[in-house]
Amino acid sequence: MTLQPLTKGQLLLKRTFDLSISILVLPFVIIPLILLLGMARISTGAPGLFVQQRVGKDGVLFPLYKIRSLKGRYHIDIYAIQQSETRFGRWLRKSKLDELPQLFNVLKGDMSLVGPRPDVAGYADRLEGEDRIILTVRPGITGPATLKYRDEDQLLARQEHPIDYNDRVIWPDKVAINKQYIENWSLKRDIYYLWVSVFK
Repeated sequence: MTLQPLTKGQLLLKRTFDLSISILVLPFVIIPLILLLGMARISTGAPGLFVQQRVGKDGVLFPLYKIRSLKGRYHIDIYAIQQSETRFGRWLRKSKLDELPQLFNVLKGDMSLVGPRPDVAGYADRLEGEDRIILTVRPGITGPATLKYRDEDQLLARQEHPIDYNDRVIWPDKVAINKQYIENWSLKRDIYYLWVSVFK
């Protein structure tokens, strides 16, 4: 059976939910966010806000915001990440607080609170056939694939060839999970994924 994208009504409901939660939460996190950005600046010796182009809805690139956790350039190589990661940055990445600035991405309309995780160019933008249904929704801060692979860095670090393992095993599994997420989407499920992300 052919997968169907979310209807206009479902997309509107999802967007309304995203805006409502983001507007409600932002006043409570703005001061901690400013403090974390300052600490990241001291820790890495570079601007605390890290901006990177990611693939968004309809395959359009957008600037994703994160709190900087690494010194120097960001690498795909998991060993390079480990070597350039600061102690503060390691805590940020483990707690996922480095993703707090993405609430502004949600407000801008680049992202959703829940959805497929936005990838760098070379992955989502190369999806073909039915897999491209993933690009019909805004990428999310969290989601079922993100939760399953919340310890992805540690998993890759155990592999002899981490990039190959990601391309052969993790990425295809994420695609399958994200297609299932769209096929079975409901606001109730989005609320559930948010709850698990924050409280578990």
